[in-house]
Amino acid sequence: MQNQNNQNNNQLNDLNEFEIKVEKVKKLEASGEKAYKAKYNKTHEIHALENVELGTHVSIAGRMIFKRTFGKLIFARLYAIGDNFDADFTAPIRTSVQISLSQNIVGEDRLKYFKDFCDVGDFVGAEGELIRTQTGELTVQVEKFVLLTKALRTLPEKFHGLTDTESRYRQRYLDLIMNEKSRQAVLIRFKVMQFIREFYNKHGFLEVETPILQNAVSGALAKPFRTHHNALDLDMNLRISPETFHKRVIASGFDKIFEFAKDFRNEGICVDKLQEFTMLESYAAYWDFEDSINFYTELFREVCKFVFGKYEFSSQGRVIKLPEKFPRMDFLAKVNEIVGVNVLDITDADKFKDLIRKKNLLDEADMKDQFTVGGLIDLVYKRKIRSNIVEPTILYNYPNVVPLARYSDDDDRIIEMFQLVIDGQEMVKGYSELVNPIQQKRNFEEQAKAKQRGDAEAMDYDKEYILAMEHGFPPISGIGFGIDIFIYHLLDLENIRETILFPITKPDANN
Repeated sequence: MQNQNNQNNNQLNDLNEFEIKVEKVKKLEASGEKAYKAKYNKTHEIHALENVELGTHVSIAGRMIFKRTFGKLIFARLYAIGDNFDADFTAPIRTSVQISLSQNIVGEDRLKYFKDFCDVGDFVGAEGELIRTQTGELTVQVEKFVLLTKALRTLPEKFHGLTDTESRYRQRYLDLIMNEKSRQAVLIRFKVMQFIREFYNKHGFLEVETPILQNAVSGALAKPFRTHHNALDLDMNLRISPETFHKRVIASGFDKIFEFAKDFRNEGICVDKLQEFTMLESYAAYWDFEDSINFYTELFREVCKFVFGKYEFSSQGRVIKLPEKFPRMDFLAKVNEIVGVNVLDITDADKFKDLIRKKNLLDEADMKDQFTVGGLIDLVYKRKIRSNIVEPTILYNYPNVVPLARYSDDDDRIIEMFQLVIDGQEMVKGYSELVNPIQQKRNFEEQAKAKQRGDAEAMDYDKEYILAMEHGFPPISGIGFGIDIFIYHLLDLENIRETILFPITKPDANN
């Protein structure tokens, strides 16, 4: 009850401040001044002032995040990130600078104007001499200033900010202003994406774009979001993966491609899952999965060095080192050890469930929505193996559980697939791609049967993809990894939603 009263009082105070600021806008415009200026000419960015010679005349601009008046002297702070994108990621970046306004310099009328009309949250342009105060604070001693934008709502308290998690994500712009950790996470994310682009370009890959609206659920095992195309009167889905389109691009003659693809999977919400997420997928003609392992290992190591200056990062209080060659684990051998039989000999999902029950490996609730042997094998792995893998480990030698992966030449019950697991989390998946249309048809038929049995994550029978494959695909290998989950683990964050600018939230009932 007390919290509710505090919330109501805060809303009332906000409303009163809002009305006061609206009145200030009216007064400004009545006097002939625009409260929302069109532009401002800066000579320096705030973050760069540290390297500017004292005594230089500078012109800066930013949002005022602090203001204190001492009679004929006012101190304030202006905040801006500007073009500060090449900072050392291991150290906080400068995002604000102090400004001082003295009546002796700006005059009595202008000082009063600043007191009366310039509030915390407003955007202000200021010019003057760059000095250091007696306490050593870098400061712009203001000679002229301009109110650029009048904010009607107040920023959160500096030391408390937005304490409610949903409010932080809903009003992410405020969270980024007040929270250095939030700023760093998204800045590193986008700089890492830029680095990855440059890495791929350097290795001869072409960045492509493929459709988000698709009329077949394919490329991964996941439950899709559905929509309807009015003009074509066509039911469609938001893509769960760009994979089948990427391999069609390879078939057209582009041998190396990649895409930062927005994907959508209608899954549950938890600390390490997003329903709208960014997947990096890449494909190379004439490669097999061993080539993909080598490529991704180099990529991961170089991203880590780019961010931290070394081939290691921290996760859950542990230091994770990234060697030049990651150790390997035989997936099939490990699963067989836990189950007690060779799972390649199991073909009936119901009989497999009976065996799992006898071994007490999974709960009934876990098995409820599993309709294939492959799905059950994957669940045993996730529950009994994955969480125990801490150091970077390449898993290989998988049973045939992925409909788009190439069969082993030695045993068609095995696919040429790998995953990298670190600290219980799958960081990447890749495989030699299935390019045999006859085998692909059989796999899609099995998926169709699983869908009929109620498997909401099974793929559709993609006729257009089969048609393309029948025209001929070269040997291909591809990898895919989620940028969000990659940054989440690399930076050891508490929630994956910290890695994106605007996570999905429920609407605020109070607005």
